[in-house]
Amino acid sequence: MNSTMDALNIILRSVMKMGESFLSHLPILLIAFVVLLITWLVNKVIYKILRSFLRRLRLRTSIIELLNKLVYITVWFIGLLVAAVIVFPDFTPAKLLTVVGLSSIAIGFAFKDIFENFLAGILILLREPFQLGDFIECEDMEGFVEDINIRDTNIRRVDGQRIVLPNAMLFKNPVKVRTDLERRRITIMCGVAYGEDIDKAREVIYKAVDKLDSVDSDKEVQIFAQAFGASSIDFEVTWWTGSSPLAIRQSRDEVVASVKRALDEAGIEIPFPYRTLTFKEPLHTLSSEEKSDGAK
Repeated sequence: MNSTMDALNIILRSVMKMGESFLSHLPILLIAFVVLLITWLVNKVIYKILRSFLRRLRLRTSIIELLNKLVYITVWFIGLLVAAVIVFPDFTPAKLLTVVGLSSIAIGFAFKDIFENFLAGILILLREPFQLGDFIECEDMEGFVEDINIRDTNIRRVDGQRIVLPNAMLFKNPVKVRTDLERRRITIMCGVAYGEDIDKAREVIYKAVDKLDSVDSDKEVQIFAQAFGASSIDFEVTWWTGSSPLAIRQSRDEVVASVKRALDEAGIEIPFPYRTLTFKEPLHTLSSEEKSDGAK
């Protein structure tokens, strides 16, 4: 019984000492909390002032967002550093910076991919190789750019799916920006029979493509006889149209339909593939009389 009471007394004394220690440090903790509150308010004010100032300079949106985020992180780092010195007076700012430096090395090895994406995001925002709304392709992933963050970039595929790409992937691999220009060149192949007049076929195809609204009239339509195909002379048909995926599909549809219609109206054959079979031994063919006898 006495041992139980002694244990309870020890526990009570420990709790009381903890309570006294907490009360003695409460003013310091309150001051540290006030510092953090002031840091939060200062961040809000600086964010609004800096954003308004940078917009007056007419900087790119990506640069404005990057500078705001860097200032946000810097202010919070200073505020946390001051609060830590208040709560732990024995730690000087130099000691805290040393601890932070050593910790950052360990964290850097543990979260290498995260920091790699972070640095890649900063470089992408600074260089701005593509913008919001651009249609890009990288490593078999393609879609419209919806958001560029410090760590990742969100793109929207043409089928409606959203893909989140790590910024390191976009920074280290080739990225095709398909909507960098308002116009893109499109090429299709069109074959006509060997017995047709090549010059006439070229002229018919040219007129069929050149008259379409989706074809850019400022750039020349190009028709070249490209190769001797298996059953046709193949023409390379090239024109310029809008750079968005929808504009390209619509223009290709119009061109194919117009060329087919024009060739049919001109009586120019678009041949089916022909096959020539060669046999080692002569084949015996049945005459009409043999066929009738066999039928009987």
